[in-house]
Amino acid sequence: MEFIRTLLLVALVPATSALDNGLLRTPPMGWMAWERFRCNVDCKNDPKNCISEELFRDMADRLSEDGWRELGYEYVIIDDCWTSMQRDKDGRLQPDPSRFPRGIANLARYIHDRGLKLGIYADMGTGTCMGYPGTTLDKIEIDAQTFASWGVDYLKFDGCNSNAIEQMMGYPLMSKALNSTGRPMAYSCSWPVYVGGLPPNVNYSLLGDICHLWRNYNDIQDSWDSVQNIVDWFTTNQDDVQPAAGPGRWNDPDMLIIGNFGLSSDQARSQMALWAIMAAPLIMSNDLRTLSNEARAVLQNRVAIGINQDPRGVQGRRLIQEKSHIEVYWRPLSHSASALVFLNRHQDMPYLYRTSLSKLKYQTGGYKAYNVFSGKTVTDLTDATEFTVSINPSGVVMWYVYPAKTSKPLQVRGMHKSHRIASPQLQKDKMNRPFVL
Repeated sequence: MEFIRTLLLVALVPATSALDNGLLRTPPMGWMAWERFRCNVDCKNDPKNCISEELFRDMADRLSEDGWRELGYEYVIIDDCWTSMQRDKDGRLQPDPSRFPRGIANLARYIHDRGLKLGIYADMGTGTCMGYPGTTLDKIEIDAQTFASWGVDYLKFDGCNSNAIEQMMGYPLMSKALNSTGRPMAYSCSWPVYVGGLPPNVNYSLLGDICHLWRNYNDIQDSWDSVQNIVDWFTTNQDDVQPAAGPGRWNDPDMLIIGNFGLSSDQARSQMALWAIMAAPLIMSNDLRTLSNEARAVLQNRVAIGINQDPRGVQGRRLIQEKSHIEVYWRPLSHSASALVFLNRHQDMPYLYRTSLSKLKYQTGGYKAYNVFSGKTVTDLTDATEFTVSINPSGVVMWYVYPAKTSKPLQVRGMHKSHRIASPQLQKDKMNRPFVL
């Protein structure tokens, strides 16, 4: 036992600055295979949808050609089931030769040539969640070196088939190993989800020093119920998890499932709004080749993206939970702006919700509010003005709120000048403070 304690100290103490590499100052954006394509390895019968280099090339093409990259969606992330069932003769992970015949380094070059970045999956344990080779403690360094040699930009490090001691040692050790390669790689940890996601089992100060983002809770599924369960967990525990987030360190409620089969149009807007409020990674898992125009409009909503990517990096909170099943969420943004989301948990009827900014603890003054999904601006708004929002079943109304005296436009990567709205520029501003709540 003393040997284990010594190893833990060796593993943990030097790792506290291991991820100080300047990455992910805003939440990462991109695309990941898992929720939509799972572990489909049947390339003979389903070649367009199996986990193969062709799938990731297709998604890279779509990100680079359909306007996603310009908005910030830059990562193409491989999840489980990409490896051969055995390591090579030198103990290195290797891709399945029939599904990735040109290798991961070749795929990385293809993705980099399109101005994008490659993410990959590994598992802190004896095997991955789907039974492929895992990364045991003695393989951490060689796996980090392998990923760097291939040109990988992002590692998702899962935790199936490992115990608590291995996780306590392995996640910090992988942070050190990635840093030692000399290649800047974003590091996504699944550690919290395997120990319940909350203190005292999770030390968020340590976690923020060794990881750029982390999964706190269960995997998302393609359903509104799953989205609600995740939101419920984060809001119930917001006092514990919300302070942990900030530039370079993000809570991850899991992938965006917009454009799949489980969400209505209103529910899709709800997930996008809530993920923006939570400063969550915007990692899509869908089929970009067949995405509907409606789903694309939600995912490419420039103002929602701008809110999500606000450089202050303050994660939002639920302010109000009404007996009427209405919830109100708030997030402070740069230049004294903020975002509000009014969520209707009813699934069978719209709801007219009446309130005022003063009831939401805004300071005295005049404001404007831009409706993120309708594109309309509410003017002549003071803190005392009573207003009513009509919220569709399982839908949201999302406002971008800013002082009336402000006239600078909201700047969003990829936004044409004609699309800018009269609201503050989103850039680093450490001097301004959020509205007092």
